[in-house]
Amino acid sequence: MNRIGGFILKIKDGIAKIISGKKGRFVIIAIWIVVALGLQFILPNASTYKEDTARDLSKSEPSVIAEKVEDRYFEKNNGIPLLITWSSNQGLSTSDLEKIQELNASLQNDPIPKQNQLVPIEKVPPQVLLEQRSKDKKSFIQTVIMDEGTSSEKIKIAISELEKRTNGIFRNNPFETNLDSEKQLIARATGPAGISVDASELFKDADVSLLIATVCIVLLILLLIYRSPILALIPLIAVGMAYLIVTPILGFLGKEGIITYSSQGLSIMTVLLFGAGTDYCLFLISRYRHFLKIEQDRFKSLRFAFRGVSGAILLSGLTVMCALLLLLATRYGSFHNFAIPFSLAILVMLLSSLTLVPALLGVFGRVSFWPFIPHPSRENKKENRLWDAIGRIAIRYPIIIIIFSVVLLGMASFQVTQINYSYDTLSSFPDDMPSKEGFRLIEDHFGAGYLAPLTVIVKNGQSKDREALQEIEGVKSVSSAEPSSKNKSFLKYSVILNENPYSKEAMNKIPKLKQAIKGVDSQVYIAGQTATQFDERSVSKTDEKIVIPLVIVLISVLLLFYLRSIVAMIYLVLTVLFSYTASLGMGWLILHYFFEVDAISGLIPLYAFIFIVALGEDYNIFMVSSIWENAHKMPISKAVREGVHETGGVITSAGVILAATFLVLTTLPIELLVQFGLITALGILVDTFLIRPLLVPALTVLLGKWAFWPGMNRLFKSR
Repeated sequence: MNRIGGFILKIKDGIAKIISGKKGRFVIIAIWIVVALGLQFILPNASTYKEDTARDLSKSEPSVIAEKVEDRYFEKNNGIPLLITWSSNQGLSTSDLEKIQELNASLQNDPIPKQNQLVPIEKVPPQVLLEQRSKDKKSFIQTVIMDEGTSSEKIKIAISELEKRTNGIFRNNPFETNLDSEKQLIARATGPAGISVDASELFKDADVSLLIATVCIVLLILLLIYRSPILALIPLIAVGMAYLIVTPILGFLGKEGIITYSSQGLSIMTVLLFGAGTDYCLFLISRYRHFLKIEQDRFKSLRFAFRGVSGAILLSGLTVMCALLLLLATRYGSFHNFAIPFSLAILVMLLSSLTLVPALLGVFGRVSFWPFIPHPSRENKKENRLWDAIGRIAIRYPIIIIIFSVVLLGMASFQVTQINYSYDTLSSFPDDMPSKEGFRLIEDHFGAGYLAPLTVIVKNGQSKDREALQEIEGVKSVSSAEPSSKNKSFLKYSVILNENPYSKEAMNKIPKLKQAIKGVDSQVYIAGQTATQFDERSVSKTDEKIVIPLVIVLISVLLLFYLRSIVAMIYLVLTVLFSYTASLGMGWLILHYFFEVDAISGLIPLYAFIFIVALGEDYNIFMVSSIWENAHKMPISKAVREGVHETGGVITSAGVILAATFLVLTTLPIELLVQFGLITALGILVDTFLIRPLLVPALTVLLGKWAFWPGMNRLFKSR
């Protein structure tokens, strides 16, 4: 272990000499500029090859297998259904239906882009169409099948063309009519095709707006903290360079089909890059400022700062990067596809913080802190008096602090048992999105289940299967059996539920539908949106059970390697897990009672866990490494007080910036990101203001010399 430590120390000394050399710092800056600009010209942009319609389920999942069975044995409308919901609060008249028929004839004669099939309602007598209206005579559904695999951007173009055709037939554009209009005809595009368009629209220009908002909030906080314009720009330059390198690399990987990523992934990656990246920069800047106040030579100060903090930065970054890479072990697409973009962003940012940032500090030197320039010749009053006082409190009242923290965090953690989870895509949409309004029309006039019927295929079925399916509570209707023309042993039923097909209640019907088929030799396959979401819930829950233990083991091993203490590793991991459960509980309380959210996304627990635990451990590493260093030359209690005093200010600054960047996600009109941003920010703030400055120091003081057992056992024996 000593040989490894000596080797690492030599590497750090070598890098420190290059960075603080006369030419080295300029060479490093030049390399970053050339690479960043070069990649912008050579490789494509990441946003060009994002894929928002990628499947989250593998080919082995039951719903995917059911789709293959249906494709193989039955004639079906292969494609993406676009449901045009027509409605009139006065009731649809024969004249209204004739105009809808005219529009349909136009689509038959001159199809819109990517149109696959169309129900020929223009050939049906209006009197027959009148019978196809909803029971209250106010609504009618027109179905257009789009080509399978059509992107949401191309579906949007097709819908725009459809609306133009409508303008030429109807006096007023039904797609622009408010739902509460009493006289005018209303139309909305919904169904899987309409929903995919709205999902993409929510992320339209999100990358640019999120980037601008994140830069502004980071810049503002840095100016408030350091009151130095130059110093505020240095972290942003470093993060900006990393961003310019990461995005084209992702674009190349996406273009070559090596990885898949979505708009949602790019949004979170931007926040992660700026939040975590700024943290790493602040750790070095804080240390550099400390040595400038006791050392005249600014280059020596930079070398001392780099040697002292580079190990903690490296371990922190590797912890986050490795935790994110563990997402490769997941089967759910959204989790799996985050692994490479997020870990790549952390890797590049880690390189930037350990090379570009010190090089920039080497160029600007003390001027970086203008107008409050640190200098040893000036009188330096004791800084961070607040954190010095907090450190004293932690060592004087460790038991009280531990009891207070456990009670407070325990109460918040208990709320986790009260959380309701949802896998409803539509519920995350704003109420005024066209597809959600269209669904509301279907739900009000036909029944929610009509939006996405289930397909139940039975092999070797019995004559009573239809009745058995119909008897299940929550099933609205079951069609007559459709035999396969290719294999008579296969029968297909269309099942419409009473519930919203995207809801948890609808998903819970899937096992009941399978159990209803009692034949000894029968095999049941269920396809449709509800079946897909049922499998997504099952797979994501399984992923949680796999990834969460893996991340805990990974962080434990890295902490053990760095601190060489089993005891410290145990209580540091436990505190960050406590922080995670508390933030999840507090997030639920805020969302449920203040924003009237009935359920949070079922994907949140794993998303939040990865970021809260991995990023929270960063602060553990940074502060405990300071305590560990001080413990070599002073008693544990004093080492703890000095550790809190030395790191309290920078950890607070870093935590506030990181939490603020995640809170930027709450400005987006996507409920999943709002929930994720809020809960993650809460976890970071709990780490920043309770776990790190109070609970961890109190535990360390209470455990005394055993806090670092067995790593420092020899040191204490020698005293």
